[in-house]
Amino acid sequence: MANSKEVAIKDLASSPEFIQELLPSAERTALLYHLSYLCLGEFPKLERIIRDRAVETQLLFGSSEALLLKCVETSDNLVTLLFPMLKKAVEKNKPNLANKYLEKAIKWIDEIIDDVGKIVKRYEKLNVDVASSTSDISTEKKQTKEQKQQQTSEMKALQKILDDLEKEINNVNEEKNKTEKKMEEKESEIQTFISTLTSKTEESSEKVSGWKKSLHVFTRIVPFISNIISYAVKMVTGTTDEPVLKAHTDVLSLLTAEKENLRKQEWEIQNKLMQHQLKLAQLKIENGDIPDANHLVEVQKCLTQIQQILIQLQVFWEKVGSLLNSLKQKTSAGEDMIEDLDDLKEEFLESVEAAKGCWTSFGKSCIKANGIFSIQAKSAYKFLEISPSSLSKDEWQTQYDIVIEKLQILGSDDNGSAAVPAIEQ
Repeated sequence: MANSKEVAIKDLASSPEFIQELLPSAERTALLYHLSYLCLGEFPKLERIIRDRAVETQLLFGSSEALLLKCVETSDNLVTLLFPMLKKAVEKNKPNLANKYLEKAIKWIDEIIDDVGKIVKRYEKLNVDVASSTSDISTEKKQTKEQKQQQTSEMKALQKILDDLEKEINNVNEEKNKTEKKMEEKESEIQTFISTLTSKTEESSEKVSGWKKSLHVFTRIVPFISNIISYAVKMVTGTTDEPVLKAHTDVLSLLTAEKENLRKQEWEIQNKLMQHQLKLAQLKIENGDIPDANHLVEVQKCLTQIQQILIQLQVFWEKVGSLLNSLKQKTSAGEDMIEDLDDLKEEFLESVEAAKGCWTSFGKSCIKANGIFSIQAKSAYKFLEISPSSLSKDEWQTQYDIVIEKLQILGSDDNGSAAVPAIEQ
């Protein structure tokens, strides 16, 4: 795993709720560890390996909880301290006052960037450890070749079904990735169009100049694409630019619906896959085989997703810091925002007020994510207290069914795309 922002594939900060993309991966991780524990825990060496990795993950989730709490506090400081002081600076024409609070905000953000970077490195190390554990389990399997390993015709038939379902999932994933790329391209087109709106100066109408200035200010204190687009739609209403922006947003809405439809298709196939994987797993255990470590492979996918999103969180705060630095520099030079707003104070204040709502929403998302990581750190790994080898067949099956049901419910939620929540044998 590369220890750099190259891991981040796309800009997740399209809306204040982007941080909630963490939630399904965080919750799924414990469930997948539980499945690994149930399927491999009858072998003492493998039980110890899984236990060590699960405890390591639990501790890291505790640190992630603290990091998200810091994001909540910083968002709250922006809403309750920075934005009110910016408004006060505009109202009283005091750029030095604005600079003072911008400097404080930039310091808060620099601290978060550093903290996120440290957590990302820990996720990288954990992912390497889990990969090593998967390799250890594979080695253990090779050392048990003397056990019966002949495949039955039923096992072969199930494997054929699994292979076909895997192909279906890959096809759906490919289509979903294409749709996401189209969405990113369309969002980029819309951002470019909005930039052209705020850069035009030839119009003489004071009203037009006002809404463009308001939109320009908003884009410099709100980093969320969806909020920028919504604000732009509101600003252009009744102008000649409205039809163009509407055409762009209509396409984006269609692409969003298409992506959601593909996500649902993906989860339906995954549910079928899970059912057949359970049957094959049971047959292989009865046949004397050590199950594969596919649950841990899925754990790696979840940890990678969390790491990617945290890298995006780091990039996000860097972007916010850059925006505030730019605002501070131009305010100091008397070029922008504060000293030249005698005729546009109302628009500036309106933009700041709208920005407060966006940042409040982001803070609430961080609170929700913080709560999930808190649960994961404190209670989601209680299954480690009981060795799977001590469970009766019925107890084992009951635990397995409960975990599978939770994974199915998690995958049907509208809080993010699901990774494959089942094992392959």
